[in-house]
Amino acid sequence: MAANRSSQLNNAVKSLSIERVQHLLKEGADVNAKVDHGWTPLLTAVQAYNEEMVQLLLDHGAEPCLRKANGATPLILAGIVGNVKLLELFLSKGSDINECDDNGFTAFMEAAWYDKEEALRYLYEKGADVNLRRVVNQEKRTLNKGGKTALMDAASRGHLSIVKALVEDMKADVNICDNWNKNALLYACSSESDDLKTRESVAHFLLEHGADVTRRNEKDKTTLILATEMKSQSLVKALLEKEEIDINYTDATGKTALTIAVENNNVEIAQLLCEKGARTDTGDLINIATRNYNNKMSALLRQYDAMAIPKELPDWTPTSKRWGEQLKKLYTMYRPMIGKLKIFTDPNYKIGNTSQGGIYLGLYDEKEVAVKRFLACTKSAEQEKKCLEKCHARNNLVMLLGTEDDKGCLYLCLSLCEKNLEEYVSAPENEISCKRILYTIFEAVEELHASGFGHQDLHPRNILIDADGKIHLADFDKTEELTEGESNLIRKDMEALGRLVLYLTAKDKVIFEETDIKDLVMCPDNVNYYEETVDLIKNLVSPVGRTLGNLKQHPFFWSTPIRYRFLRDVGNEEDIKVRNTKHENKQSKIVKILNHDPDPFHDWTKEIDKQVLDSMDRSKNKKKNKNKNENRNETNNTNDKKNKNRNENETETRSVNESYENCTTDLLKFIRNMGEHFEEKDEKVKEIIKEPAEYFTKCFPKLIVHVYNILHGINHTKHFPKIQTPP
Repeated sequence: MAANRSSQLNNAVKSLSIERVQHLLKEGADVNAKVDHGWTPLLTAVQAYNEEMVQLLLDHGAEPCLRKANGATPLILAGIVGNVKLLELFLSKGSDINECDDNGFTAFMEAAWYDKEEALRYLYEKGADVNLRRVVNQEKRTLNKGGKTALMDAASRGHLSIVKALVEDMKADVNICDNWNKNALLYACSSESDDLKTRESVAHFLLEHGADVTRRNEKDKTTLILATEMKSQSLVKALLEKEEIDINYTDATGKTALTIAVENNNVEIAQLLCEKGARTDTGDLINIATRNYNNKMSALLRQYDAMAIPKELPDWTPTSKRWGEQLKKLYTMYRPMIGKLKIFTDPNYKIGNTSQGGIYLGLYDEKEVAVKRFLACTKSAEQEKKCLEKCHARNNLVMLLGTEDDKGCLYLCLSLCEKNLEEYVSAPENEISCKRILYTIFEAVEELHASGFGHQDLHPRNILIDADGKIHLADFDKTEELTEGESNLIRKDMEALGRLVLYLTAKDKVIFEETDIKDLVMCPDNVNYYEETVDLIKNLVSPVGRTLGNLKQHPFFWSTPIRYRFLRDVGNEEDIKVRNTKHENKQSKIVKILNHDPDPFHDWTKEIDKQVLDSMDRSKNKKKNKNKNENRNETNNTNDKKNKNRNENETETRSVNESYENCTTDLLKFIRNMGEHFEEKDEKVKEIIKEPAEYFTKCFPKLIVHVYNILHGINHTKHFPKIQTPP
C-alpha cells in the first residue's frame, strides 16, 4: 500500500496536480519515497521545472539533497533544466555548488551540456569551478573515461555562445585534457552537432584562443584528420597554417588526412594537403581515386608524384613470436618517424602499462623494440634513463637501445621480450625452473646494486623473458641511487627477493602482492627442498652478514648430487672421519661446533633404515676375515712389512668399520663411508638405498642447511660448491 501511494505521489507530481499532491501528502504518502531509478517527488518536480511544486514538497519535509540512483541531486537537475531560481533555492538549502553525480557531472557541467547560459553564468558567479574535470570511479578511470570539463561538453555539443562565455568571460583553460588526453578542440572537431557551420565556428574560435592542435583522440585521429572527415575546407586551411601540425600523421587504421580526402572525393582539401607537402606514396591513393571515377583527383595525385603501384617494402621477419603479427603490420604501414623510431601509440600495439604512460611495440633503427613512453622531464623518466645508461653493459638487465624525444614525451627503446614472469608462471604449459630463474634474478639485482642502484619495485611483472628464454630485470623508474653506508634500499630489494622465492617455489599457492613480510617463512610444506627454501627466505628477509654473492651459493641452488658431494666432503674432514669422533676429538673446532647442543641429529641412528646401518657392521666382519687371511699369507715377510700391513689394516678398519654415535659428525662420517663403499653392499641394502644422493637428502632433509649454516658461520667454506648457473 505504501509503495503504491509513493508511485501515486510521483505520478501526481509529473502531472503537475497540486491538489492531488496535497491530498496524497495529507493521507501520509512518503514525501521522500523513491520509485524507479531513485526518483523522488522533489527530483521529479525539478525535472518538470515547477517551482511551486518544489516549494510545496520542501514545505512537507522533502530532503533537498537526496540523490537519484545515479547520484544526481536536485541542484544538478536544476542545472540541466537551467532554472536559476531553483539553483538559488537548493544552494540556500545546503547543496554544494560543485557536487557531482556518479559520472562526475556537476550542475555547472550540465548547464554547459544543455546550453543553459543563464544558469551557467549564475553558477559561475556563485563559485563553480570552471576547469573542474569529471571525477569517475577507478574502473572507468582505468578505461580512460572521465576527466571532461564544461568547455569540452559545450564544444562537443556545438554550443558556440557557451564556449565563448566559458573562454572569454570565465577564463576556461582551452588546453586542459580529459583522461583520454583530448582537449576541447578535438571535441569540437568531432562534435555531435549536425550543423557544419556551428562546428566550424567553435573549432575556429578555439584555434584563435590557442588550442593545441597536436592532440589525438582514442582512435588516434588528429584535429587535421577530423577536419578532413568533416569536409571543412576552411578548418583544414587554418590548421595547415600551424607549424606544429603533422600533416602525414596516420590514425588507428593507418590513414592520413590525404587518404581520407581522396576517399571522400574532396579534391579541394586534397589539393590543400598536397600543396603543404602531404606524402602521396602512402596507401593506394591512385587506385582509390580510380575506383571513384575521379579523374580530377587522379590527375592531382600524379602531379604530386603519386604512383599507381605502391612501392613494395623488402621482406622482413621479426624475431618475436608473440608480437610478430603486430610488428609486421607496423613495418609495412606508414608512420612518421621520431628520429630513428617508428611507433604507433594505438591500443593494438600497446604491450604494457606503467604508472606514467604505456609500453608499445616499435622499430628503432629497423630493430624490433619495446618502447616505454614517459612525459619528458619527470623524475621517473629521468631516473629510468639514467639507470639504464649506467647499466648498459650488464647481462641480466633489459638493454637500452636508444632514446628519442618528441612533443614533450621521452621514448626509451628497450630490448623486446615475449612475456613477464607473472604471465609465464600462470601459463599451465610452462615448466617452471625456479632455481634457474631465481639465480638469474639474484645476479641481475646484484649487478644493479654494483652499478649503484636499488630497484625498489621487484615484482613478477618487472621480470621479463625473451624469445630465447633468457631472464631480464626491467622497469627502473622507481630505482634509487645507493649512497655509502646505505642499507635500507638493499634490504627492501632483498625482502622482495624473498617474496619472489616464495612466489616461484609455491606456484599457485601464494599471491605475490598479498605476501606479508612476516609471513614469508610460512612456506607450504609440500614445496620441493622445503628446508633450503625456508632458510633462503629467512636469509633474504634478515640478511645478517649475508650478501647476494653469498646467497647465490646457498644450498637452495644446489642439485641433489652436489648436496650429496658436499656432505661426503665434510664427512671426509680429518677430524671427522676418525674413530670415536665426538669423544676423541674434543679440541677440534669443527667437531665441537657441528656437535653443539642441542644436536638436531641426536637420534639419527633410529631414523635411518636398520639394514642400512647394520650393513656397515657386516662389512666390518668381512673386512676382518679378509685381513686375517691376508696376514697368514704374509708370514714369510719381514717383521717390518708385517707391522706396515698391520698399521694399514687398522687404519682402514677405523675409517670404515665402527659403531656410530648419535651426533652430527658421526652421521656425516656414516654418509662419507657409505659413499666410499656403496658398491660393496649386498643387493638388499642397495635396493633400500637405490641412489645414495637421493636417499640421504630425503632421510635427513635438515642436514644440508644445518651443516651449511654452521660452516658459513665459522667461514669454513672450502667445501662449498661454486655454482655458476643452476641446470
